[in-house]
Amino acid sequence: MRSTCLVAALAGLAYAAPKPSPQFINFEEFDAAEAPAATGPAPEAVSEPVTYSEPAAKAEAAAEVTQELSTPGKRSLAVRGVNDPCSPQPDGYGPKPPVDTDADFLAFSSFSDTAKTAQTPQGYALSFSDKKASVSLNSYLGLYTLKTYDTIKCQQLCDAANLCSAFNIYYERDPTLAPAEACPKPASFTNIKCTLWGSPVTPESAKNEGQYRRDFHVVIAGSNGYSKNNPPNAEAGFTGPDAFGGAINAPNSYIGQKFYAGPYDAGQCAGACQANTAYNKRHPRADGTYDACNFYNVYLLSKNNEPQGTYCSLYTKAWEKKYSTNYGQYRGSDYYSVSSSYGYTLAPQDPGHI
Repeated sequence: MRSTCLVAALAGLAYAAPKPSPQFINFEEFDAAEAPAATGPAPEAVSEPVTYSEPAAKAEAAAEVTQELSTPGKRSLAVRGVNDPCSPQPDGYGPKPPVDTDADFLAFSSFSDTAKTAQTPQGYALSFSDKKASVSLNSYLGLYTLKTYDTIKCQQLCDAANLCSAFNIYYERDPTLAPAEACPKPASFTNIKCTLWGSPVTPESAKNEGQYRRDFHVVIAGSNGYSKNNPPNAEAGFTGPDAFGGAINAPNSYIGQKFYAGPYDAGQCAGACQANTAYNKRHPRADGTYDACNFYNVYLLSKNNEPQGTYCSLYTKAWEKKYSTNYGQYRGSDYYSVSSSYGYTLAPQDPGHI
């Protein structure tokens, strides 16, 4: 992966000094981030269990930093499977409109009534209600198909999944057979889908209005989104998380940043921070000093209110909330905003000398 973010020994240089203020969003780093393989469930899927692992992501972040400080590398993407032609499709427990058309599905009042009266689980906030589109984001974690439109069940699945910050529950018009040349437009049934996300969901993130599978039109109705109200997890070896108003904009001690497209995961920043220190310690200055990552600021970076991933800023010393003054910035007509900003402080602090 191409990166220009982290300070370390570069070709021809013994060591790079800390970077000055201000710490604006590094769009070159944002553009270089590898996009996740999935931004939502596969069209034919009725179950995609959560496979995201926080320890693995932290280890990968650390390994990636070490690799970037010497030779850039790339990660591979997973490939999805497909259904056999005209094979019967599973589930379909939801109600159906009297007439089997996409227009009647979208107009079916039962879907809207259920979505509008659904319970908001404790510890969550309603992000949007009764949309005719499902969430599509980099932070996709997994999919479950339910037998009823049960927000509490979907919440329980989210709470049981590592790093789940939000869920989207909705009705989807799906084909009873996998559309193919011999069955291009089969009859429909209704699936009730619960998707899990590693970031908050917003009205702007509900943009998947369905798709065609051959001549069959998949559409969505009664889509509700719910986001958790809690901070990220604690990280071993660090105090925090300490809540900030925006991103830190410190006058000194800034040593670089990393961006990870996908779920909001503060552990990736911990891995990057620790790996940066380890590398610098192995390559000290002539006087035995090196820049130790003693503090990092993690936040969720969003583009036009659509979460994009985890942004990490690294520092040699800790900073207080009063320095969290960067709330976002424009790039052309697109606004990149900062939210869920937290600080983690290494304990004990690394003195930065051999």
